[in-house]
Amino acid sequence: MTQNSAPHVPVLLRPLLQAVSPVQGVWIDGTFGAGGYTRGLIEAGADKVIGIDQDPLAHRMAAEWIGDWPIELVQANFAQMDQVADAVDGVVLDLGVSSMQLDLAERGFSFLRDGPLDMRMSQDGPSAADIVNTASADEIADILFLYGEERQSRRIARKIVDARALEPFETTLQLAELIEKAIGRTKPGQAHAATRSFQALRIAVNDEYGALWQGLMAAERVLKPGGLLAVVTFHSIEDRMVKRFFQAHGDKKVKKNRYAREDEAAVETPFEILTRKAVGPDAQELSENPRSRSAKLRVARRTSLPAQEISGADLSMPDMNRRT
Repeated sequence: MTQNSAPHVPVLLRPLLQAVSPVQGVWIDGTFGAGGYTRGLIEAGADKVIGIDQDPLAHRMAAEWIGDWPIELVQANFAQMDQVADAVDGVVLDLGVSSMQLDLAERGFSFLRDGPLDMRMSQDGPSAADIVNTASADEIADILFLYGEERQSRRIARKIVDARALEPFETTLQLAELIEKAIGRTKPGQAHAATRSFQALRIAVNDEYGALWQGLMAAERVLKPGGLLAVVTFHSIEDRMVKRFFQAHGDKKVKKNRYAREDEAAVETPFEILTRKAVGPDAQELSENPRSRSAKLRVARRTSLPAQEISGADLSMPDMNRRT
């Protein structure tokens, strides 16, 4: 199977491969999905890729094409990558929900397709329906605001609690229609009214911000000196967390004294930042794949300094336990 026959288009693959060139050694694809990044890495020169994905569907699909590709598949969350590998040459993370998940109505990720209100990537644990049918109005509102930046979170939450008293939420369209009634129908050319709420519920169901926080630290632990970490994000909260992680653990300048200019020498840190500014899609990619419009790529190279811990608060990670 070639890269061009993949069931989805890997976002920012070309600039990613350029940023990490020359590709060699053993890599981890922490969000394996349909295998687009993995195939790209191998075709660019990687000796082997360890593909990690918590979704059983990704593993069933891979079984149909993996053949003799030098790929080792592991069913796990990428936050556990340092438990399944050691001293790798690179790690790539694509934090967007995969098209194979969005396109299957029965997975319950999409507000455009009617299906069970599920959203569980691992297909295990509490679902989105469990949250909207049992959480308090305040808890639902906090999820929508903190994880989806939905400004009308309180209004939507009240409407959800009122509606579920009459009939529990079971399907995606049932929830999407209520959100449209609560805050207004989607106007032509605008994002669907339910976009932020569905994003927030998906993130809450899968603890995506917690996984990203732990996954960045796991990547730092598993990378050998000179190893590369490449992360593709799709919305502002994720990108802010990755940016602040690199800022905290990336190369820094030192000042001789309070009045002097910054010294040219950098303080030794666990990473050397290779992308001072996030890389976005070019015109060609936007025309080929409109899904890439919000994508941002950040890349850093591991140094020999021991791995360091960092708190979620230092990454400005949204946290229900720290809500005001």
